[in-house]
Amino acid sequence: MSDISDAKLEEYRSRGYSDDLLPKQESDRTWGQLNYFTLWQGSVHNVPNYVAVGGFFVLGLSTVSIMAAIIISGLIIAGAMVLNGAAGSKYGVPFSMLLRASYGVRGALLPGVLRGGVAAIMWFGLQNYAGSIALLIIIGKIWPGFLAIGGDTEFLGISMPGLIAFMMFWAINMVIGLGGGKILNKFTAVLNPCIYLVFGGMAIWAVSLAGFENIINYVPAKIQDGGGSLFQFFVVINAIVAVWAAPAVSASDFTQNAKSFGAQARGQTSGLILAYLLFAISSVCVLAGASIHYGTDTWNVLDIINKWDGMFVSMFAGLVILMTTISTNATGNIIPAGYQVAAVFPKLNYRQGVMIAGFISVIICPWKLMENQESIFMFLNIIGGILGPVIGVMLAHYFVAMRGKIDLDTLYTKPGDYKYYKNGFNMLAFVVTIISVIVSIGGEFIPFLSVLSQVSWFTGVALSFTLYSLAVTWDKERHPELYTHTQ
Repeated sequence: MSDISDAKLEEYRSRGYSDDLLPKQESDRTWGQLNYFTLWQGSVHNVPNYVAVGGFFVLGLSTVSIMAAIIISGLIIAGAMVLNGAAGSKYGVPFSMLLRASYGVRGALLPGVLRGGVAAIMWFGLQNYAGSIALLIIIGKIWPGFLAIGGDTEFLGISMPGLIAFMMFWAINMVIGLGGGKILNKFTAVLNPCIYLVFGGMAIWAVSLAGFENIINYVPAKIQDGGGSLFQFFVVINAIVAVWAAPAVSASDFTQNAKSFGAQARGQTSGLILAYLLFAISSVCVLAGASIHYGTDTWNVLDIINKWDGMFVSMFAGLVILMTTISTNATGNIIPAGYQVAAVFPKLNYRQGVMIAGFISVIICPWKLMENQESIFMFLNIIGGILGPVIGVMLAHYFVAMRGKIDLDTLYTKPGDYKYYKNGFNMLAFVVTIISVIVSIGGEFIPFLSVLSQVSWFTGVALSFTLYSLAVTWDKERHPELYTHTQ
């Protein structure tokens, strides 16, 4: 772990950087292994992930294959989070500033804005709307008359009860986001036992009704032709891992708080592996068991709990599922967005960045965006296809080019002084990123690349890491001064 002096922090403040963007001193890095163990649990157990598992059944994979793919994905995700969070845990620097090391002071703005300013804000709005639908169902169970408020009146395409539920859920998410890591840790500490209770209980319920042997042998009514192949197995792993492309890029937003690299490495690894082990068992058992029991393929856990007779049990399960959505939204969306807005406008602090990001997430009317889901997810897949190569470049730059060392003065430079990289752009990183993006998502438009696009995250990360590692090794011989400004 590298510490920084008070004098150096004052120098960086004089250059116009807010305290939220400054490197954290060793005394302020208080997150231990338990904090990181609990951090991502809610991000694993949420409604979209369970729906995705239903899609894996349709691909023709067996229940055992799906479980194996989920567990392997957990190992890969843990590796990506730990490795790309290494610089954050060493220097106490957030992602938006760390990105400058590999792309340059000005060059960092583009991938940073795409991750924290576009993908995160858009996903924040969409997740809030998806969560508000579930909240509306729960409120309707308790107070049926609530659903009739406003009659047929609509505001910008959403009913009055829908708008109230959306703003309620948005406000809860904003409170967690404004509180940052400290509030999030307290929230996840309460959430985690509930996750194991609800999803573990649902798995036991499903097995008791359908029988474990029937669940293992379960085959859905509709299966995609040609499914069940080894390649489809890797497509499933890619689909699970690709969901984490954005959080993995900005892992240092959370590892900057770590007591040590070991604390975040052990915590994230054990937490994600255990979470995905439970998810592998519970998702397959719950979805397959419920489908067998109800006689129809059921992929949404909210549909399942809505069929339960017990009011208290269904309400409790619904609230826990809503809490997992909040946890996902905080860790993956609003916190990175807050830091990125502050990085683009250094005079703003993190909380102001969160408020701006939250306001934008409302005015884009996410309920209107969800009317055309195909275009939304194509756009978000493109963003994900860009972020995979960004991870590869960041890892190659930190571990291969700089040998795990960063000069903080090059990150917290004076306005207009770009240290190294001409005009503040690392063109080598941009060229490698562009090539990798074309290859990883080009299959959407170029038929002979379609196989690579089906495993786009792996393609993007592996290709960009390899190309950048080779390129900087060659570039070091020509411009050694670019790689000696380390501390």
